[in-house]
Amino acid sequence: MPPSPTRPLTLRDVSEASGVSEMTVSRVLRNRGDVSDATRARVLQAAKDLGYVPNKIAGALATSRVNLVAVIVPTLSNMVFPEVLMGVNEVLDDTELQPVIGLTDYTPAKEERVLYEMLSWRPSGIIIAGLEHSDASRAMLKASGIPVVEIMDTDGTPIDAMVGISHRRAGKEMAEAVLAAGYRHIGFMGTKMPLDHRARKRFEGFTERLAKSGVEIQDRDFYSGGSALAKGRDMTEAMLNRSPDLDFLYYSNDLIAAGGLLYLLDKGVDIPGQVGLAGFNGVDLLQGLPRKLATMDACRKEIGRKAAQIVLKRLAEPKSEDCGSVTLTPTIAWGDTLKRTART
Repeated sequence: MPPSPTRPLTLRDVSEASGVSEMTVSRVLRNRGDVSDATRARVLQAAKDLGYVPNKIAGALATSRVNLVAVIVPTLSNMVFPEVLMGVNEVLDDTELQPVIGLTDYTPAKEERVLYEMLSWRPSGIIIAGLEHSDASRAMLKASGIPVVEIMDTDGTPIDAMVGISHRRAGKEMAEAVLAAGYRHIGFMGTKMPLDHRARKRFEGFTERLAKSGVEIQDRDFYSGGSALAKGRDMTEAMLNRSPDLDFLYYSNDLIAAGGLLYLLDKGVDIPGQVGLAGFNGVDLLQGLPRKLATMDACRKEIGRKAAQIVLKRLAEPKSEDCGSVTLTPTIAWGDTLKRTART
């Protein structure tokens, strides 16, 4: 019988799953003692399948917790996730809990390693970006016995609770604005795809809505590097050289969109008459651009606040079921790069 998800896993659970003694399990997990390769492999596989993470708090009971909330995000290299962390910290600031940060670089294998280390210290809760995880990560999250809040996305089913926006709906709404403005020759530029599942879902929502009106993406470009102004310039130049008839450019984030905007301004392109463009995230840092970029606010700080509030509520009321899903509603900021229609 599998262990109850409401309690932490123990050595006994791994012992029963692997068919060896608890002492042998302990030796394997601590990498101590003489254990055969076959037994070691069996124990490690059982621990991985169960989602078991050893307790690194020396001398503490397996059920003890430290006053830390693990916050696991892909990167801090742009303004998106730092604003989420600000929201988390604002809520936890008046409590005994402290956030501790782990970075995954959008890589499932690294997320597994970060999650394993975080859970080994027995935090009081987990806030983790995204709904897509490897089987091993999902097993660890399900078996953790603590509040788990998946953030940034609500297009899916959470392990415990989730807070975010519907990225498919965000992409759909941007497509509707683009179509209403009369643009029909559209290019898309995105980063970290397909590993950035939120950007992928926005792209899917965007293209699905275009398709309903008989419009297809005419050119697209993806790259695996981080968001950057210089990259946005280079991608925009390359795309317009390939497809000079494009009249709208949709970018997966504001930073590469800003690079595209600067390139178009340098070339004397009429914006938004000849070419319109839009990004995503509503990054305040870019308010000083020569033209105000059309974008969509991702509700980043509020997502952090709501996630931290759920952790606190779940800790205070473990059986509470009224805060499992919070979907926030982003809005389009038209700026100066997207033609306004009569209805806007």
